[in-house]
Amino acid sequence: MGSLCQVTDAVIVDSLSRASAAVGDLIEKIDGDQWTAPTPCTEWNVRDVVAHLHGMNLVFIAVLEAGPMPERGLDRLGTEPAAAFRRSAAALQTAAARPGTLDWIRASAVGDASGVERMRWRIADLLTHAWDLMEATGIQAEMPDDLVEQSFEFARIQLPNQSRVGRFADPQPIPDEATLIDRLAALTGRPVPWPKPISTHTT
Repeated sequence: MGSLCQVTDAVIVDSLSRASAAVGDLIEKIDGDQWTAPTPCTEWNVRDVVAHLHGMNLVFIAVLEAGPMPERGLDRLGTEPAAAFRRSAAALQTAAARPGTLDWIRASAVGDASGVERMRWRIADLLTHAWDLMEATGIQAEMPDDLVEQSFEFARIQLPNQSRVGRFADPQPIPDEATLIDRLAALTGRPVPWPKPISTHTT
């Protein structure tokens, strides 16, 4: 694996496209009662997680284009959440692919960050929440191993220098032989395996 500093705009846009496609395929498989199932993100159900992924695509588009932030509190998923996610993902890829878009460095709540660094966080967020969705629904989906590994290494280096407050819980213990995506989940504060809540619903 190459240096974390040696990532070109073209590579990051391709990586974003592949991560978004894999997550979109996962969302396509969600059905029925799975949408209201609890997730490792304790305040969110499955639909909430998908809404977050869709909404953050819109936020990153606004950041890249220096445009207005999307209004909060709106249900933008509609009756076809997977299609809504794919549209926002495609729009983000278009924004990121414009020449020069990822070259700037701007201040943020977690320090100065380039457009490439922001997109690397976007990819890590997509893959981590994909783990949340798989744990919550039991759906098996393949995330690109190279992107999971790159996201784990990127987060492992970046997180010690940043506050986790409001973003991540403390890292959780994980065996060395754990899968790449389990290690990413544990690094970002998820207990692995996730102790799925026992339903108290009765008929």
